[in-house]
Amino acid sequence: MELAFIFVLGAAIGSFLNVVILRIPLNENISFPASHCMSCSTPLRFWHNIPILSWLFLHGKCAFCGEKISMQYPLIELLSGLIFLFSALKFGLTFQALGIAVTFDFLLALSAIDYRYKMVPDSLNLGALTVAVFSVTSLESLGYNVTNALLFAGGFSLLRFYISYIIKKEAMGEADIMIAATMGALLGIKLGLAAVFLGAVLALPALILTRDETEESKELPFIPFLAMGCWIVLMFDTYVNNILVGIYG
Repeated sequence: MELAFIFVLGAAIGSFLNVVILRIPLNENISFPASHCMSCSTPLRFWHNIPILSWLFLHGKCAFCGEKISMQYPLIELLSGLIFLFSALKFGLTFQALGIAVTFDFLLALSAIDYRYKMVPDSLNLGALTVAVFSVTSLESLGYNVTNALLFAGGFSLLRFYISYIIKKEAMGEADIMIAATMGALLGIKLGLAAVFLGAVLALPALILTRDETEESKELPFIPFLAMGCWIVLMFDTYVNNILVGIYG
């Protein structure tokens, strides 16, 4: 029963994330006006905002004008619910589990915005980093998170300057540095590097598929792949650690 409530809570937060994803890049207020159809602007009734279920009952169409409702809405709600559920299963009903779930919800919103708008709002990026740093069970863990976040941010900043100098163009943005800091706070140095590597591996097929006839790659948002790599490594941290020990001793 508790786990069902946690999933519903996560899905409800995911419903709010959809508002954030759509409005923040457009510099719109996330509270006003109330939720409405993006096509006909008719305010929605409360039963139109039930996470996942409303989209299914309405057959993915607006109840007023009949326009299609994007699959983004139930997908974000479902993913947010699963993030909260698996965080609780992994870390128990703890403050740390809540902080990790909220951090990944921030990353989920950032991934969707990066994919949709090719931009990364600083407010969400800093929010993810701040919650990740404070997702701890002790003051000792807080210091550990802060140290790892700073080390990862510094390492990525140095890498950015080197790569940019070599290829004579901007290699990474400041947003990527903050994402790296968030990953460092969540995972530590060793697992954080494994997550970055996994994110790059996950991005490779997408990079190949987005190449056009001139063999030039289209701009590919990297944050979704970093977030996926981070999530997988966090959920399977014991197995990843064992693999790393087997490789490096």
